[in-house]
Amino acid sequence: MTSWTNALQAHYRWIIVAAGGLLGCVAIGGLFSLPVFLRPIAQDTGWSTTGISSAMTFAFIALALGSIVWGHLSDRFGPRIVVLAGSVLLTVGLALASLATSLAAFQLWFGVVVGVSAAAIFAPMMACVTGWFDTRRSLAVSLVSAGMGMAPMTMSPLAAWLVQGNDWRTSLQIVAALVAAIMVPAALLVRRPPALAQAAAAAAPGAAHEPALSLGQALRSAPFAILVLTSFLSCATHSGPIFHTVSYAVTCGIPLMAAVSIYSLEGLAGMGGRLVFGLLGDRFGAARVLVLALLAQAIVALGYVGARELGSFYAVAALFGFTYAGVMPLFAVIARENFPLRMMGTVIGSTTMASSLGMALGPVVGGLIYDTFSSYAWLFIGAFALGIGAFLSALAFTRLPRRQVVAAPA
Repeated sequence: MTSWTNALQAHYRWIIVAAGGLLGCVAIGGLFSLPVFLRPIAQDTGWSTTGISSAMTFAFIALALGSIVWGHLSDRFGPRIVVLAGSVLLTVGLALASLATSLAAFQLWFGVVVGVSAAAIFAPMMACVTGWFDTRRSLAVSLVSAGMGMAPMTMSPLAAWLVQGNDWRTSLQIVAALVAAIMVPAALLVRRPPALAQAAAAAAPGAAHEPALSLGQALRSAPFAILVLTSFLSCATHSGPIFHTVSYAVTCGIPLMAAVSIYSLEGLAGMGGRLVFGLLGDRFGAARVLVLALLAQAIVALGYVGARELGSFYAVAALFGFTYAGVMPLFAVIARENFPLRMMGTVIGSTTMASSLGMALGPVVGGLIYDTFSSYAWLFIGAFALGIGAFLSALAFTRLPRRQVVAAPA
């Protein structure tokens, strides 16, 4: 029976990976439909670019605050109920945003509700997947992250196609319907990691084990502080370039569908980056690989300053997507290597909170820069500076004395 159970778990863990990738793809796709709808919304409503972009900023702030809450709830009640609730809430948020008649209402529904609901997917699923795998963990996390990276190649072109034949409100309603049809069934496939039950048995009275690390000790540790800071700076680096790539390309005279294809190429390259950097992390150490990926991200972000033609946009987007997406799986792997599984939802939720706050900077700052200078150049120069900060922060992680690294009992 034990052998049969182990075999079943070995197969089902890949279903968890597939469900996580699908949930992430649709959730991130729904959230990042706003860059595609940005200009149609502005032209239809007369709302400012900064005001509409601020909805994305509010979404990332809500995602930040929601991540640690949803992560803690997934530790306590399991990931299935959390991702199911997030799927339903995301559908409601997108549908109500499509009906908004004022900028404030749009910012509330798309910014707050959609942001909070997206937070219920990323951290709980990453924590869940790390618990299902003792071996090939980086590959599994990379595949889930790659699924999320499919959004620019699937949901974004779909949104662009929809808005060419419909108004933005109808298009957003169709996206909401697809979210419900895909995410709710996928959420029902999610199961709690079996390793948590084994950890509970090991912690039973009479069992011999080392003194357990408390959540408070973990959250006050040097590795946690540096991991959170690096997450913030890394996402602050790429949030502006990601959100404003389509709009920037259009201002350079590139047609909308071609501009969206730049975004899609960035996502395609990102899939490769997630897998390559994740596997390199298995071989050479996630922290070391993260340092190199962050340095590359900073340098490539600066390349957008010189992009004007479609070919140059493609070249920079491919490199940028490969590098910024490559860092994504590494944070979850480093978290699992340094902290206990029983608090993974909270730890990954905390790093997601930091990264979401970083992501919140790009949309509104980029909008302000464009509205002020009628140019995006300073956005990319600022991204480079933030990227160097992320690189230095990650470098500090590799310099921590071994005695300061938190042990990782199950």
